[in-house]
Amino acid sequence: MHKPPITRICCAIWCALPLLAAAQEGLKPRPQPAPGLTPPSPAAAAPVFLEADRVRGHSEKETEAEGAVRLRRGGQSVFADWLRYDRQQDEVNAAGNVRIEQRGDIVEGERLRYNLDTDRGFMEKPRYTLTPVPATAAPTPGKPRFTDVDARGRAERLLFEGTRQYRAEKAEYTTCEPGNDDWFIRSADLHIDKNRDVGVARDASIVFLGQTIFYSPYLSFSLHQQRKSGFLTPHYGSSSKSGTEITVPYYWNIAPNRDATISPRLLTKRGVLVNNEFRYLEPAYSGEARLEVLPNDRQKDDATRYAMSLQHRQTLPYDWLGALNLQKVSDGTYFTDLSTQINLTSQALLPREGTLARVGTWGRGGVYGFAAQVQRWQTLQPDLLAPITPPYNRQPQLTLTAHNQDVFHSDFDLLGSLIEFDHPTLVNGRRFVAYPSLSMPLQTAFAHFTPKIGAHFTHYVLDKSTTTLPDSTRALPIFSAETGLALERGTDFTGERLIQTLEPKLYYVYVPFRDQSRIPNFDSGVQDVNLATIFAENQFSGHDRINDANQVTLGVTSRLINADTGSERLRVAVAQRYYFQSQRVTVPGVPPRSSQSSTSDMLAALSGTVAPHWTAEVGWQYNTDLSQTQKFNAAARYQPQAGKVLNLAYRNTINSVRQTDISTQWPLTSQWTALARWNFSLLDDRTLEALAGFEYNGGCWVFRVVGHRFATATQQASTSIFLQLELNGVSRIGSNPLDVLRRSIGGYVRQDGQPARPEDRRVPGS
Repeated sequence: MHKPPITRICCAIWCALPLLAAAQEGLKPRPQPAPGLTPPSPAAAAPVFLEADRVRGHSEKETEAEGAVRLRRGGQSVFADWLRYDRQQDEVNAAGNVRIEQRGDIVEGERLRYNLDTDRGFMEKPRYTLTPVPATAAPTPGKPRFTDVDARGRAERLLFEGTRQYRAEKAEYTTCEPGNDDWFIRSADLHIDKNRDVGVARDASIVFLGQTIFYSPYLSFSLHQQRKSGFLTPHYGSSSKSGTEITVPYYWNIAPNRDATISPRLLTKRGVLVNNEFRYLEPAYSGEARLEVLPNDRQKDDATRYAMSLQHRQTLPYDWLGALNLQKVSDGTYFTDLSTQINLTSQALLPREGTLARVGTWGRGGVYGFAAQVQRWQTLQPDLLAPITPPYNRQPQLTLTAHNQDVFHSDFDLLGSLIEFDHPTLVNGRRFVAYPSLSMPLQTAFAHFTPKIGAHFTHYVLDKSTTTLPDSTRALPIFSAETGLALERGTDFTGERLIQTLEPKLYYVYVPFRDQSRIPNFDSGVQDVNLATIFAENQFSGHDRINDANQVTLGVTSRLINADTGSERLRVAVAQRYYFQSQRVTVPGVPPRSSQSSTSDMLAALSGTVAPHWTAEVGWQYNTDLSQTQKFNAAARYQPQAGKVLNLAYRNTINSVRQTDISTQWPLTSQWTALARWNFSLLDDRTLEALAGFEYNGGCWVFRVVGHRFATATQQASTSIFLQLELNGVSRIGSNPLDVLRRSIGGYVRQDGQPARPEDRRVPGS
């Protein structure tokens, strides 16, 4: 029978009388601790409040409370049917419906012994809930980052071993919500160290849907997905070229700024490939080195195959910067044979380059940049039916750029370079380029006009053992002028306040003709025509060919902008170039423009939100002389909510590309989600890439199964199967398809609501 509230109040006041005296003492000047002594911690000095139906004992020595007992001190609370508090030892003994709360953690059990000062003690038959601890680094200032869910479990006995440290005997641990025990870690001995963000389970099993799916005598995991040394969860997979794959990575957290990952990968058709990665970060330099070796590849006549790379960035004295990017593989089909990702199998050129650069100031407001680079390439030939011509090596390449907005009341720009081109089968030589120019921007609130004049100088010194072409010099004056308007008006659409703009633009270029047929072509090609390049001075890339031009480009853009937020809702643009003379300068192998043609292809584009939840992008390139579409690309996305997306695309380039591309992440039920992509070439009647799979969200776990097939060469394809079980907050078991899903399905979102990202291999799971 509980006493009336006034009785509980009197009990609380009786227990607190010594505290009133302590408060009066607090009005006096406090003595300072003797040198070398540590003052008591705030928790130890905090007062103790005790409430209960019945209280007896001596408040200065030992107090016993019974009936709806509640003891509070600082951030700690103990609830029980019966409790004894030893003031001298600062120790609590409690029994009957015991519950202790501290720093958000809750532990309930039958019997408790606990020292409030040392945070040490034990609980019999406990049930515990451990709340997340803020991460050490917050992504947003003032907003600490937490783990996704609480952890909970039960044990035969729980030991308190210090602040935020627990050891549980015969324990279970899970991050599932109460009432959901789909998976848990069963351990003979479980140590939770929230200070170091580490959980360690010995003699541990992972139980999933009532079945033991994994056992380890030692299981280590991060409570907060932070870096720590240990074995990562094994990766399982399968591909048509390598068979069943099993990878057991080991992560070594060498130091806060250094780590390494060693990943033996068993390929049942080939052998064992060992992948090694080392990363480092220092105040003056950073980088990563990778080396993977497959000795005695059974599918490649027992050849030893390897890949290596080094990426290094260095800060040097006097504002200099250095960088290295070195990559090499043993053979041309390394990636197509051993990778399961299309972005790797499509690699054909591997750079080996070193760069030294500096950015500085000159004059009044002038900025310059200087770079020295040596660049060589390894050219892979994965598809013998589509050979690749190796590019020129550049050894060295010196580049100087400069800009100043206060030279004769004009903007001054300079582009200069000196490059030594080297190729085993083509013309070799040295090229010097200098292109100074002056422009004068004139602008009002609604209009602008910018005339520009420059001179492009080029000098060639050629290796006579590789060509009969003479050394040559080319000088070309270049004049351009750009003008445009920016008009706007307010409008209203379905209740939304919008601003509609009308932005016409005119761009004129004049470059006289110079015969360039006896100049070698090291790096020039015809630029792809789009809404950016159509307003460029030169229709060729590089510096070996400068077009002769007497032309004007007309374009107009109209946008719808939200008047309240400033976000762009819709954009429409049209542009076309008009020629006043025939083309005479070309690149080798490309015929000149027809003398009967006085216009370029017309370009049109639309992008933005075209309907609720619908966004679209459309590009159209139309030849007005032939009344023929040259290119047409259209893409639309329907995304009513995160995790529910449908992408549709169609690409058509006359005589070369005609493709459809469909991808989706679509919930079928509250737990099942379908994943798919189909990229099909109508011209070749061939599937270029196909993906199909499912995700099942169990609340505290996610299961993914994904099949992926893509073309690696003209008549070759690779097929992979990904199986992954993700246990929230602990580990991922299986092969990781998240990279493939993120690249293949635009707008893909992980089932736990987080944007897809590469798996963080720095978080061990075992």
